[in-house]
Amino acid sequence: MRFDELPLCDAVLDGLDAMNFTEMTPVQEHAIPVILEKKDLIACAQTGTGKTAAFLLPLINNLYTEPRAENAVNAIIMSPTRELAQQIDQQMEGFSYFLPISSVPVYGGGEATDWDIQRRGLQKGADVVIATPGRLISHLNLSEIDLSHVKYFILDEADRMLDMGFFDDIMTIVNRLPKERQTIMFSATMPPKIRELAKTILKNPEEVKIAISRPPETIMQTAYICEDGQKNAIILHLFKEKTPNKVILFCGSKIKVKELTRTLRKMGLSVGEMHSDLDQKGRDEIMHEFKNNRVKMLIATDIVSRGIDIDDITLVINYDVPYEVEDYVHRIGRTARAGDEGMSITLVGREEQYRFKQIEDFLEKEIYKIPLPPELGEAPEYNPQANRRRTRSRKPFGRSRGGNRNKRRSR
Repeated sequence: MRFDELPLCDAVLDGLDAMNFTEMTPVQEHAIPVILEKKDLIACAQTGTGKTAAFLLPLINNLYTEPRAENAVNAIIMSPTRELAQQIDQQMEGFSYFLPISSVPVYGGGEATDWDIQRRGLQKGADVVIATPGRLISHLNLSEIDLSHVKYFILDEADRMLDMGFFDDIMTIVNRLPKERQTIMFSATMPPKIRELAKTILKNPEEVKIAISRPPETIMQTAYICEDGQKNAIILHLFKEKTPNKVILFCGSKIKVKELTRTLRKMGLSVGEMHSDLDQKGRDEIMHEFKNNRVKMLIATDIVSRGIDIDDITLVINYDVPYEVEDYVHRIGRTARAGDEGMSITLVGREEQYRFKQIEDFLEKEIYKIPLPPELGEAPEYNPQANRRRTRSRKPFGRSRGGNRNKRRSR
C-alpha cells in the first residue's frame, strides 16, 4: 500500500515525497489508520520495521490539521535511550520539514547548555517533546512545565523502558497528563508486564501485531560450534584477509567488550568499543567513526542492539549466545535493514549449546553450522541436551529481565 492512499495532508505527503518514501511497511499500513482515527493503540513491532514513521506521520498530520494549543506541549514521545530519542528527532525533522510544527529532544548526557535549551523548549511549548523518562522527570521536578495541553502520548520500545526500571517514572509522567488524550504504545515484545501497563494507561486500545520476534529472511543466520578458547581464533580467521565495513560484534558484558577490544587491536583489526562505561561524548565519537567507516568493527554490549539507525551494517557477530531470545533477535536485527541483505554469525561455546538450541526452537528452524577450519582444532559435538548440565543456572527465556522495576540497569 502506498502512502498517498492514506488520508494524509498534502504537506506531509510532500515531505514523504522529498524523502523518497512511497510504499508502506506492514506496521505502517496497520497502525497509521488507527492513529489517524484518534484511537489508542498497542502495537507489537520490532526495530527496523518502520515503526517510527508509523507513529510520527499520523501524529504530525493530526497536529497540523486540527486545532492545537499555541505555545504549549501538545505531544510527548517517550524513548528508553538517548540514541533512540536522537533517531526519532531526526526523523521528526524530516517528516515535518514542510510544516510549522516544532519539536525539542529532551535527554541527558550532552553539553551543559543542553539543559537550558531543553527547559526553554518545554516552557515555551514545543509542539512535540521527544524525551527519555529520567530526563523529563528531572525537568518536571526542577522547572514549571505545563503538560495540561498534551493530546498525544507515545511510548516507543515500552518493554525496553520497563526493563530499564522506568515504570515509576512513566506513571509519574502519566499522572501529569490530561485524562482525555490519545495514548500509543509500541513494544518489540508483549510480556505480561506490558499488558498490565497497557491496561493502566490505554483506553479500549486497538491492537496491531507485526511478525515480531522473528528475524527477517534477508538475514543469513549461521553459527560456529566451538570451544570458548577457539572464539578469538575464529574471528581472526574471518578477517585475516579483509575486514568488511560495518561489522558489529556483541558481547554479554562490558568487561568482555574491553578485553576483546584490546585483543583484536593487537591482532591488527580496526575496532572500537561501545559500553556503559563510556560517557556520552565518547559514545557519540565512536558512533561517528563507525558510521563514517573509520572504524570497521564495533564491539558492543546490548546497549546498541536496539534503537541505532544504521542501515548498511553487513555482518553481526554474537561472541556469546545471549540469554534472552529477544536479545538475539535485536542483535542480529542490526543488519538487513530497509530491505537489504545481511549475515549473522553466532559463536556457540560448549556450555552455550542448550541456550542456542532454545533460540533454534523459538525460530522453528535449524541455524546453519559452519564447519570449523581444521587449523583451528577439533570442534565439539553439537549436543545441547548433553551439555545442558554444564550451563550455568540462569532464568529461562521469556522471563522478565531486571526484576526490580525501580532499579535502572546499565549495560
